[in-house]
Amino acid sequence: MFKLYRFKKGVTLWRLLFLVALSNCSIDFVVAQPQEIDAEVLFSAGESGYRCFRIPATITSPTGEILAFAEGRKTSCADFGDVDIVMKRSVDEGLTWSRLFVVVDNGTDQAGNSAPVWDVFDSRYPTGRLFLFYNTGNASEWEVREGKGSRDGWYITSADQGRSWSDPVNITSQIHPTTETSNGVKDFRTLAFTPGHAIQLTSERFKGRIVVAANHSHGPPMLDFEDYRSFAIFSDDHGKTWMMSDDVNQPASNEAMAVELEDGQVMMNIRMQDGKVRRRLVCLSDDGGKTWQTPYIDYTLKNPVCQASILMLESGELAFVGPNDEIDRKNLSLWKMKDGEWLNPWLIYRGPSAYSDITEVAPGELLILFEADDYSRILTKRHLIEP
Repeated sequence: MFKLYRFKKGVTLWRLLFLVALSNCSIDFVVAQPQEIDAEVLFSAGESGYRCFRIPATITSPTGEILAFAEGRKTSCADFGDVDIVMKRSVDEGLTWSRLFVVVDNGTDQAGNSAPVWDVFDSRYPTGRLFLFYNTGNASEWEVREGKGSRDGWYITSADQGRSWSDPVNITSQIHPTTETSNGVKDFRTLAFTPGHAIQLTSERFKGRIVVAANHSHGPPMLDFEDYRSFAIFSDDHGKTWMMSDDVNQPASNEAMAVELEDGQVMMNIRMQDGKVRRRLVCLSDDGGKTWQTPYIDYTLKNPVCQASILMLESGELAFVGPNDEIDRKNLSLWKMKDGEWLNPWLIYRGPSAYSDITEVAPGELLILFEADDYSRILTKRHLIEP
């Protein structure tokens, strides 16, 4: 089988000479470092004054541009602190990228868990309108679970491929009942979107519905994170109003990502926070993500208590990316589902690797964004899924 290599713009003579010299090295050396062959650095610790970049999200526009988002953490790699949402753009299928842009700056507090989705069914926007959902917080996750802080849900939109953005819209009151808003009936505390891309449904029954996977906690902290539940929010009117789905009936269900199946069902693929079963939790909805059937464990997909990503391809097949290990965040791998079964995975990155997101840049060709090397950088890697 022949492999076609495409050189990027800006490849210089010394790099070509280096590749020629490398070809004379032993085969053992090349095999020992597979992750260095075609993974490219997108965000790197120290860039633009940020101590750390985490939580990648990506989406391809209707016109083919790729947008990549991440949390730019200014003072440390901790989840809570001075955290911005940053973005880069590619107009050549991820071969080259723009400079870094700050999309959301919440002062010295946190903005994160970016979840982009394109609304392509709003007739007011011929090339679609981009929604970017995100959370803000004024305390750490543990403190919020204790009732000592708050997490809000927001979105901004763009009608020009992310070059300019609307004012932020706070939708917390619609999707996050608390003791202050529900007379004590609900005591939801943490609130977090997916993280990773959200989806817009295309099947006739719920065509145009925007669905964002999410999770929240109920009441005070519980043993084994049993106060957590996954759920979803959705809008049928292009973001004017928002509704909450029922919770997934599984304690400790946490970070999730949604996908629409060919038969119109919505599937959520979910992280289990308690770590008792180091596999992925799956839940289906036949009413557009409003209610959820009994969840089940997908025993094929290993998971070391970590976020993972899932995508429906143009071919109608599912792709899943996550660390292929029960204990450590490493060996990031790609699975493809064929005839209802996951095929043997491709190894994407052998070393330390964690959160990810996927977008399809051409039919069957994926661009994978993922955290690598103990969160020191976010890498991209292209992969052509064989038919």
